[in-house]
Formats: sequence, structure tokens, C-alpha cells
Amino acid sequence: MTQPLELLAFAEAAVDQVEPVFKAGIGAEPVRVKGAGDFATEVDLQIEATLRSTLTQMTGIPVYGEESGGDLGETTWVVDPVDGTANYSAGNPLCGVLIALVHHGEPIVAVADFPLLGRRLACAEGTELRSVGGAATGFGGGMSSFGFDEARGHVGCSSHLATGIFNELRETGLRPRMTGSVGLDNAFVAQGVFDGAVNFSPHPWDNAAGALLIRATGGVVTDPHGNDWTVESKGMVAGTTQVHATIVEAIRHHEASA
Repeated sequence: MTQPLELLAFAEAAVDQVEPVFKAGIGAEPVRVKGAGDFATEVDLQIEATLRSTLTQMTGIPVYGEESGGDLGETTWVVDPVDGTANYSAGNPLCGVLIALVHHGEPIVAVADFPLLGRRLACAEGTELRSVGGAATGFGGGMSSFGFDEARGHVGCSSHLATGIFNELRETGLRPRMTGSVGLDNAFVAQGVFDGAVNFSPHPWDNAAGALLIRATGGVVTDPHGNDWTVESKGMVAGTTQVHATIVEAIRHHEASA
């Protein structure tokens, strides 16, 4: 297999190709209903088709995407063409494109691009996080950044999070925040905007890129019960050592009292 750093360059080239389409299509209406409150726009479908074609042609590696499926083989590109589709369709800029290369169940290349925010995060296994956009503080901000253990307590939460867990987090003194985009929550952890994030998404396209980005900054990444995260995990908890432990304990307390 080609080295991860070279494959990262291919992933970023593919994202560069779809960015203009993403920007031009903001506010696109639903064209495919996938479930209660879950839908895809024409832009979702178009971007995934382009990423699928481009990544396959450039690397020969198959693609597993949110809209058109595929198989999670030994080595697979995992693609979310528009993470935060409900935001995107409403004209909300909190949305982006996520690409991860998964090898033996673990992400080894990741790109999280948020064109309407001017932010992009990228890394390959064994390399440092490259973060563009946002304040020059936080974990991706260089020598002047805060240390990873200097937590401020902001935690990204999926809108599907159980109310009981949300309340448990508040009781600990943490400050839950909802962006409407799991990918952005994870990117914000990597950049230091958030000190942690939690979701119960079973879909690898939501969390694969974020898992690698956060690990690259020294963050802790597990499933919601504290086990090692893989593409088979049903959700993800990530953040600083203290905040991660606090979130996992809040989940345990909620489940024990349910």
C-alpha cells in the first residue's frame, strides 16, 4: 500500500475538487428521505459520486460512503460528503466534508474540511495535525496553544444524545454544546475549541476522521464505554484526559440509574 502521507495528498486533492460544489450548493433541498429527520440533498449525492470516482481512480482503493454504501474491507476510504446535512440544507455553515482512510479497522489518513467556516484539518498516521482556520490557540495552534490538559469544559454533543446524559454532563460542571455536526464537534476537539465530544453514532463516516485527528493532538478516543474506538464502535467519546473520563463516568451513571 502507498504510504499514508502520500495518500493524504490524494484525499486533500479530492476535497479541493468538491469544495466549489459544496459552497455553491448551500441551502440545497432534500431529495432523498432516509429516515425520520434524516435526508440527503442533491449536493450530498453529487459530492459523494465525485469523491468515489476521484479517490478510486487516484489510489485504486474502494470507497465506503454514507449515501451509496460499499464494503468496509481491509483498506477502504470512508466518506461523508456533507456532514451536518440538516444544517447545510438550512443554510447553516456548521457542516463539512469528511474523508478517512481506514486500514484494518483503524483510520490512518483523515481530512475534515469545513468550506463555509474556512477550516480544514488533516493528518496521516504518524504525523502531526495540520490545522487551518480558527484562532491561533487550542491544541492545533502551535507553540502558543494551550496544553491538552488545560480544559475549559466545553463538550460537543450530538442532538441525538439522551436527555439524561446531557443533564448528567451539566451536573459535572461541563458545558454541553450542540453544533449539529458530529464531524465539526470532533474537529473542534482537535483544534481546542471543545475539550471533549460525545456521540452514539454507529456510522464510521461520522467518526473515523475525527478519531485520527484527535489522537494526533494527544487526545483520548474511545467508544462511549471507554473501550478502544474502531470503525465497529457504536459511538465515540473523545477529549482531554479529564474531560474524557468525566463524560464516560456520566454515561455509566446514567445507564446505571436508568
